[in-house]
Amino acid sequence: MATATRRSIELAERHAAHNYHPLPVVVARARGCWVWDADGRRYLDMLSAYSALNQGHRHPAIIRALRAQAGRVTLTSRAFHNDRLGPFCRTLCRLSRMDRVLLMNTGAEAVETAIKCARKWGYKRRGVPEGEAEVVVFENNFHGRTTTIVGFSSEAQYRDGFGPFTPGFRLVPYGDLEAARRAVGPRTVAVLVEPVQGEAGIVIPPRGFLRGLRALCDEAGALLVADEIQTGFGRTGRLFACEHEGVRPDVLVVGKALGGGVLPVSGVLASDEVMGVFTPGDHGSTFGGNPLACAVGEAAVEALVKGRMVQNSARQGAWFLKRLAAIPSPHVKEVRGLGLFIGVEIRVSSGTARPYCERLMEKGLLCKETHHQVIRFAPPLIITRRELEWAMSRIEPVLLEGV
Repeated sequence: MATATRRSIELAERHAAHNYHPLPVVVARARGCWVWDADGRRYLDMLSAYSALNQGHRHPAIIRALRAQAGRVTLTSRAFHNDRLGPFCRTLCRLSRMDRVLLMNTGAEAVETAIKCARKWGYKRRGVPEGEAEVVVFENNFHGRTTTIVGFSSEAQYRDGFGPFTPGFRLVPYGDLEAARRAVGPRTVAVLVEPVQGEAGIVIPPRGFLRGLRALCDEAGALLVADEIQTGFGRTGRLFACEHEGVRPDVLVVGKALGGGVLPVSGVLASDEVMGVFTPGDHGSTFGGNPLACAVGEAAVEALVKGRMVQNSARQGAWFLKRLAAIPSPHVKEVRGLGLFIGVEIRVSSGTARPYCERLMEKGLLCKETHHQVIRFAPPLIITRRELEWAMSRIEPVLLEGV
């Protein structure tokens, strides 16, 4: 390990909390799909900061917007209006075909906001008895790390040591429409779902599952809440992953790529009727909707649309998925994905996914394991065929040889 990299890792290990297990690479510079470590070695980024970098590192238009707005005003709090909030909210509402948006910062904050919104809507609009609202959620979900959210996780490590947990959630198997139907009752105010489960290992539900949830929510008078924090803004080859089944949720949760890889920007979008349950003082955020974030978010969305990144995700993703699936590796159990959201599941008999990620890092390609057995490939949506071919020339021998 080179000197600068070793020193940086030693400092982090000494002074930072050990709540992550990163690969031993220290990123010091980045542009587009590529990053350079502290010792000058170049790598292809095939993770995109868990889809926060759909537009690539340091997209020129996003950086220009950041610099321009930083020279004017960065923060006002919502105690006052700012001149960037309205235009950005209008852009998001037009893009999503929703009426209103409540802006937050991180994805977890947005999910918490959606839960609060659904519960209050249930009490004020549906007449559910106070304190009895239920939300149906799915096994292997990942909606964030707050105490409320980990309380309805099925992952033991996410819950260990963090209870007691918030009641009011019913956990059912992902992709099982009949189980969801049995879980929905008169006190169900919402069904919260990821159209594709990312942290679970790029798990795609059976065709018709989302349409079935839409019909179920309509029948029960509940809200369909789609968490598109990772899947949104082109990651799966559509602007939003729900579009693969022609489904329009009642509440749409977005984040990650909305900040263009520069700032944390998230939001909850819904109709006037649903969002109207919030009144002044009900909910808020000092930094949510700040002018710097709004300027960056506007530029991030514009770059995505003008750069036809959604279309590139669909086109390059289909080619990449086909090439990966064609590798005759005895170590690969399954290849699955949509757009540029792809998982390669390693057979248990061949070990875990992490050593494969470490080998690929040695070859100049950065990716990360998820749920022990799955290698996640999720490059920036600006990636070219030539860059994917470069990646395949590294991935194929590693998957064929094993570790």
